[in-house]
Amino acid sequence: MKRSGTIHTIHELSAQGKSIHAIARELGIARNTVRRYLRGKPEAVPRPKRGSMLDPYKAQIQRWIQEDHLYNCETMLERLREQGYVGNGTILREYVRPFRPRNVGHQPVMRYETKPGEQMQYDWGEVHYEQKGKDHKLYGFTAVLGYSRMRFVTFVKRCDTPTMIRCMMAAFEYFGGLPKAALTDRMKSVFLEMEDDVPKWNPIFADFMASLGVAPRVCKPYKPQTKGKVERSVGVIKNGFWPGVRFTDIDDLNRQATRWCDRLNRDPSIAPPVKSRWTSGQRKD
Repeated sequence: MKRSGTIHTIHELSAQGKSIHAIARELGIARNTVRRYLRGKPEAVPRPKRGSMLDPYKAQIQRWIQEDHLYNCETMLERLREQGYVGNGTILREYVRPFRPRNVGHQPVMRYETKPGEQMQYDWGEVHYEQKGKDHKLYGFTAVLGYSRMRFVTFVKRCDTPTMIRCMMAAFEYFGGLPKAALTDRMKSVFLEMEDDVPKWNPIFADFMASLGVAPRVCKPYKPQTKGKVERSVGVIKNGFWPGVRFTDIDDLNRQATRWCDRLNRDPSIAPPVKSRWTSGQRKD
C-alpha cells in the first residue's frame, strides 16, 4: 500500500489538471495505481491466513509419521479425537497426503475367491517393542475369512504349535464358527514335508484339525500370493494398528487389537494401503 503522502500528491496533481499518464511518470508509479487512487479504491490488503483446527495437533501428527510410520488417517483421527480434536477427516487427509511414501508398482496377480464358509487364511507376523531400554519381541497371529474378509488378530509371546492352536481357537470363537478349510504357508508348526505330492502334517496340528473337521491346506512353495488375503491383512495391521500403539501389557494390547478389529470389520473402508510387513512398536512402561 502507498504511503498517505503519495496518495495526497496524486490527488493534488490531479486537481492541478495533470493527466494520469503525467502523474504516473512524475511519481514513478503505474498508471493503473494512479487511476485506482483517484477512483478512491486503495490497494487490496491481503487477508491474514486463517489458522486450521489441525494446527495444535500437527506436531503430534509429524511424530506419528516420522517415528511410527503411521499414515492411516482413520487411525490418526480416532487418536486425535481422544486428544480433543473436533475437526473433520478431510483436513487431516489433505495435510498427511504430501508425506505419504510413493506407491511402488507390483506384478498383477489373478484373484482367487472362495464361497462363504469355505476358507480361512492365517499367518504370523513378528513385532518388536522397547521396554526399559531393551528390545522385546511378540508374535501377531492374524486370520481372515476368505469370503467376508472378516479379520482377527491376537498377540502372543511364542509361535509354537500349541500356541498356534490356541490362537486358531480364539479366531474360530471370534468368527463364530468353523471354515471348511484353513490355508497357510509351510510353517513348521503346521507342515513337515511333502511325500509323493502328499503333505505330511505336524501330528499335533493334524489331530487338532481332524477333531474339528477343518481341512488343512498349505500354499505352493514360493507362492505367498496364494494366501494374499491374509498377506494383505498383515499389512493392514502393520499400517493401521501397530504404528504408535502404546500398551501396558499383552492383555491390554490384545484388548486394543480386538476393538480395532471390531471397527475394521464393521467398516472395511478404513483399511489402509499395504506395502510391507510389520515394523517395530513401543511399549508404555
